[in-house]
Amino acid sequence: MAENPENQTFLTRPIGEIRSPYKTKGDAPFQGRMRNETEMDIVLYPQYQDGIGEPNDLTHLIVLVWFNQSEGEELRTMTPWSKERKPLFHTRSPNRPNPIGFEIAEIVSVADGIIRVKGMDTLDGTPVLDIKPYNPSLDCIPEAGGTGWMGPEK
Repeated sequence: MAENPENQTFLTRPIGEIRSPYKTKGDAPFQGRMRNETEMDIVLYPQYQDGIGEPNDLTHLIVLVWFNQSEGEELRTMTPWSKERKPLFHTRSPNRPNPIGFEIAEIVSVADGIIRVKGMDTLDGTPVLDIKPYNPSLDCIPEAGGTGWMGPEK
């Protein structure tokens, strides 16, 4: 382990960016899955386009993004569903020490280095760090609990 691991830095580079109808934070829903029909594009940079391939039976992707419009970190933060501040790591706030976003997107189409998706809440111009296939047998845990105050009122 490094002497001061909290001072380590890591180089990341985007593989593309989002082209979204959401131009400002106020335009986007709190969770993209709530507005599943809104479509946007993941535009891959030319050197990464060969990594797309044909989606075949792949219907969803995990998309990691860099919240470049984040406003710094807050270790206690408000959520849309609570009247009191919650611990940061219990939330999906973009205001994090490393503003990495995790999105699950449904594939609409793939053509010419552009992946058209729906179900994301990402702002226009957001850098894409990585894309991974969503695999329901690995990524879905139906018995998982603990959403409590995180989710919308039932």
